[in-house]
Amino acid sequence: MYQRIALMRNFCISLLVGSGIFFQPIQAQDFEPNYEEGLVPSYSLPDPLLFANGDTVTSLEEWNSRRQEIFKIFEKEVYGKSPEWDGELEAEVLFVNPDFMDGKATRKGIRLHLKRNGQDLPLDLLIFYPNTRKSVPAFLGLNFYGNHTLATDSQVVVPTAWIRNNETMGSSDNKASEAGRGKRISNWPYEKIVARGYGLVSLYYGELDPDFDDGFQNGVHGLFPEESRDAASWGSVAGWAWGLSRVMDYLETESWLNSEKVAVLGHSRLGKAALWAGAMDDRFALVISNNSGCGGAALSRRQYGETVARINRSFPHWFAENFNQYNEREMELPIDQHQLLALMAPRPVYVASGVEDRWADPKGEFLSCVAASPVYRLFDLEGMPVSSPPAVNHPEMGHIGYHVRSGGHGLLEYDWMQYLDFADLHF
Repeated sequence: MYQRIALMRNFCISLLVGSGIFFQPIQAQDFEPNYEEGLVPSYSLPDPLLFANGDTVTSLEEWNSRRQEIFKIFEKEVYGKSPEWDGELEAEVLFVNPDFMDGKATRKGIRLHLKRNGQDLPLDLLIFYPNTRKSVPAFLGLNFYGNHTLATDSQVVVPTAWIRNNETMGSSDNKASEAGRGKRISNWPYEKIVARGYGLVSLYYGELDPDFDDGFQNGVHGLFPEESRDAASWGSVAGWAWGLSRVMDYLETESWLNSEKVAVLGHSRLGKAALWAGAMDDRFALVISNNSGCGGAALSRRQYGETVARINRSFPHWFAENFNQYNEREMELPIDQHQLLALMAPRPVYVASGVEDRWADPKGEFLSCVAASPVYRLFDLEGMPVSSPPAVNHPEMGHIGYHVRSGGHGLLEYDWMQYLDFADLHF
């Protein structure tokens, strides 16, 4: 009986999310989330340097084996297994502005075509890079409401893909509009990024996979119609992450770019995708998680703010079906999110949140950084430099970086300034 009720509830939620009525997390239960440290349950974390058979990792060679063991668990139990890409990738130049920002930068639009079995999935990239240097390092990140929100002129077109309704962003009936133009420039401060000597590449995440429960028929999942889905098949988070790798395939052909210095970045649900992209694809030399919370950088076992059950019931398309086994059973997870961060080693990783964003559990994200640090020490690298949460607006940067800033949920200029400083340290 309970299963029938749960299935009906999930079906209704998916219809509401698909209609665009909800664009904030839906409460999965009838009681308030826990925001009290005193109510966090007692827990112990699985050791990233301990094999499933109990043997201890003592060398980098052994870590490579343990890393594969951890990765396979995340792939099966959380994000789902993504297919190998066996299609074609074609790039169409939409425009090039070599004198952008009074000649300081180039801005261009590229339409990538992912082609497979007669299907063509177009993805529009918006690219900025400085004209003042060669072999430019860059940030790659998915945006929430379309490339036109990062531009003030009509050369950057409004996307036609499904989009979440948001009056502020000018989207209604799940369609974007001119009303959103330029509304997200403050979240993607390309002028400051370019002035620091970095490029920026962004694309609208809904072109990779529309963010509602569509039965995995559209977006990147739709390129594989022959795929027989099971409980370990890829969800939307894995789809967005997989798409970032396809963009990286293209970026390796760009002459302005230093393809060995590409940082993948994401905010909120796209922070989860950035972390999984970094775990799947070691071409991303630096990985950044901004307010990624549950299923991202925050420890699931803390059951603080958004929990595994809440996220699965609110967004049933984000993760592998297997992840539902751990609803209200976080202690039975064979992994936790500190091990996801550890999969990046020895590459640098940065985690950040807003102090008011309790839903994302900033402390749980910090503790995840601390618990991932022993893997970095195996490489003779400093992971998280401190063991106690730093003060608000006081970043800490080892090979793992962390800050909690004033304010709430968002990707802000303050965040970007820390990410640029971190990239300067490691690039």
